[in-house]
Amino acid sequence: MVAIIDYGAGNLSSVKKALDYLGAESEITQDREKIMSASHVILPGVGSFADAMNSMRERGLVEIVKEAALSGKPFLGICLGLQLLFDESEESPGVKGLGLLKGKIVQIPKKDELKVPHIGWNSVCFKQKNGIFAGLEENSYFYFVHSFYLKDADKEDVAAVTCYGVNIECAVQRGNLCAVQFHPEKSSKAGLRLLRNFLSMEV
Repeated sequence: MVAIIDYGAGNLSSVKKALDYLGAESEITQDREKIMSASHVILPGVGSFADAMNSMRERGLVEIVKEAALSGKPFLGICLGLQLLFDESEESPGVKGLGLLKGKIVQIPKKDELKVPHIGWNSVCFKQKNGIFAGLEENSYFYFVHSFYLKDADKEDVAAVTCYGVNIECAVQRGNLCAVQFHPEKSSKAGLRLLRNFLSMEV
């Protein structure tokens, strides 16, 4: 069973619909026992860094999410769910994130030719071709919606990059702990393949 963590925000229904399409049993939950007994865990996210962390704290989910992410079971952060794995974000100065990985979450610079937020399809170059990216074609396109991005993560953790005015580290993977800045559940065949790869991962 896949536990989709519910902290009061995020693209929960679209993630569940994608998993339903793939035939995976899943549940949207904030229950510790269900999260820790699940075979796979997804941390989705849409909205602000501060709102998400405050909501998790109010629901007593911070330590549960950390425990699940470090448990060795397959764990996938999506969009804001990637950013929350780091210490902090320029979006919300003074708000502490989960602090599970090293890197910076910074704002996409505003340039005349580029709109912020970055919304739409962009090609992705894979630095790791195993795990969630196994079997995917180089420069596959995924759907993005974000104004902040990851930079300066540990090189060993960076699984994929894209470019939108700046180089964006758009995916990380450390063992079974994975996260992507884009939305696989909205990314057609490539996104479904990524989710299938995630579902096939074992402890």
